[in-house]
Amino acid sequence: MVTAIIGRKLGMTQIFLPDGTAVPATVIKAGPCVVVQAKTAGKDGYEAVQLGLVDATPAPANKPTVGHFKKAGVPATRIRREVGVAKGDDAPKPGDQVLVDMFKAGERVDVVANGRGKGFQGVVKRHGFAGGAATHGSMFHRAPGSIGASSYPSRVVKGMRMGGRMGGKRITTLNLKVVSIDTEQNLLVLRGAVPGAPDGVVLVRRAVAKKKDPQPQVEKAKKGKK
Repeated sequence: MVTAIIGRKLGMTQIFLPDGTAVPATVIKAGPCVVVQAKTAGKDGYEAVQLGLVDATPAPANKPTVGHFKKAGVPATRIRREVGVAKGDDAPKPGDQVLVDMFKAGERVDVVANGRGKGFQGVVKRHGFAGGAATHGSMFHRAPGSIGASSYPSRVVKGMRMGGRMGGKRITTLNLKVVSIDTEQNLLVLRGAVPGAPDGVVLVRRAVAKKKDPQPQVEKAKKGKK
């Protein structure tokens, strides 16, 4: 069985726990996905499968891509990702479907996606610099300050925190709890936030390092007291 599924982030909402507490939640349309290619240890050196997200919009395909999908006997998909296979399980074959029912309520998952791009930003927003004084004739408000010595080493050292492009990178959010699953509409509700903008592509996988739920602490009776 595969360990992940491709989906799209629909947006955020809030849910109410049995005790009335409101918590943030993210709704993801996970799948349906189809297995496009299966890789084996004997041929490729490792076991994995290539999944394709079945969208309503048809995917443009050139001749090599058409042959790739024709070999698997599946329709062309625009979005494809390579995911691992659980150890000890049989690897799915090309043409098999992967649906959201692979997860269960209460399970822990990791979400991999590209974060929002924020463009070129200065050191105050990008690195959290405090900046200078805003009054008394200060000319140093949001400047980075000194970036190196002039005599030695007479250059800007590698890794200096400066302004530059912010965001738009691959982010992995760990140990999100599955709140509910809707198998009819392929919806997956996770507790907490997920990287990326609405309608962005996400990869939901089983948690690599599962985190246990906090257990209520029971106070022990003090010795000598009834």
